[in-house]
Amino acid sequence: MDNAQVLAQLMGQARQDGADLATLRAIVEEAGEVGAVRALTRLGLEDAAAGGDMKELRELLAAWRDAKRSAARAAMGWVVRMLLALVLVGVAVKTGFEDWLR
Repeated sequence: MDNAQVLAQLMGQARQDGADLATLRAIVEEAGEVGAVRALTRLGLEDAAAGGDMKELRELLAAWRDAKRSAARAAMGWVVRMLLALVLVGVAVKTGFEDWLR
């Protein structure tokens, strides 16, 4: 008997019995189970390998974030180096360095 059938049976029992607290709790539990399975199925995560797939996706996302962080740091490093080089060229021009080259 699958979860949807169990839920339907519990709903029928609740109608007949006047819906005591234990029956209602069982209905809520089964409804949650059915909803969770339905959501996982829609996402394609209903099989046994889904846990491993999610772990792999998390690792891939972490690697992507690390790569973005490294690329941003490298770009900032290049910008700082270029600015320092421009300052150095400016100082050389101001001090008359081109005259020394002649």
